[in-house]
Amino acid sequence: MAMTINQAIAERIRSSHTFLIVSHIRPDADAVGSVLGIGLALKKAGKSPQMVLADGIGKYSFLPGSELITTTPVQPIDMIIILDCSDPSRVGKVLDGFGKPDLVIDHHKTNLQFAEFNVVESEQVATAAILHDHLPTWGLSIDQEVATCLLAGIVGDTIGFRTPNVSAEVLRKAANLMDIGAYLTDIYQEEIVNKSLDSVRYWGAGLTRLAHEDGLVWTSLTLADRKDIGYAGNDDADLVNVLSSIRDTKIAMIFVEQNENLVKISLRASPGIDVSGVALEFGGGGHAAAAGAEIEGALDVVQAKVLEKTRKLLDKIDVKKE
Repeated sequence: MAMTINQAIAERIRSSHTFLIVSHIRPDADAVGSVLGIGLALKKAGKSPQMVLADGIGKYSFLPGSELITTTPVQPIDMIIILDCSDPSRVGKVLDGFGKPDLVIDHHKTNLQFAEFNVVESEQVATAAILHDHLPTWGLSIDQEVATCLLAGIVGDTIGFRTPNVSAEVLRKAANLMDIGAYLTDIYQEEIVNKSLDSVRYWGAGLTRLAHEDGLVWTSLTLADRKDIGYAGNDDADLVNVLSSIRDTKIAMIFVEQNENLVKISLRASPGIDVSGVALEFGGGGHAAAAGAEIEGALDVVQAKVLEKTRKLLDKIDVKKE
């Protein structure tokens, strides 16, 4: 009888010793939590995992095992695992020279399924939720440290259990991780509540440019903003989630200037609206309610192009409702 994919993955993990575990650039809570979750589980199973994130761990140093994450991998490697990443280009340069990945674990509906084994479950709220379900079937255990990292991933991608895809089953998974020893209060405080002073000042720069029309809200953050405020990241400091909380907003967008010819866009949508197609059209991807892309071009040019496509999406939605 042929092995199932879970049996094949379990056998590959059992027969491998050295692992390279990576996720996307500018990692969020789900990326970091998932990398640490499976990495620590492998380590506790007597394996030798390298946990590598091109941009480091950012604000997630409170997670157990975060000190083990590096930015550069070394050979040799028996098995490559990519987490929370729909496209191999999104991991940066850390996989250069390593060949095809062995296993991709992801929940993005736009995943390109580019590994030998692809565990892509777009109905899941987070990659960490997939790991909650599958680690035991792959012969790996979930202890308190692993549970903490996985719960952090779930909390992050659901914005504290506030996204429309949160179900009773999701809450049961969270409760199970808490039963194992993950402390929700600390995770919630670190991820959702606490903000650095420079990130709030950074928000202020974006809020001064806030624009809106017919359910569409957007703003931008420039290189000059980061330099003037001293914000160390190259992201939006979660400002897009603030924009999406504005009453009667159908789609919220933020444009973050990466350099003079590259702009990162993030989109958030209200329930029933799918913005992943807009992101995909510009070479990005994501979920129905949350998607993004990096687009070459000057900030004003990119903003005009994306706004045009997004307005057309809203026009189609309005026509269907009539």
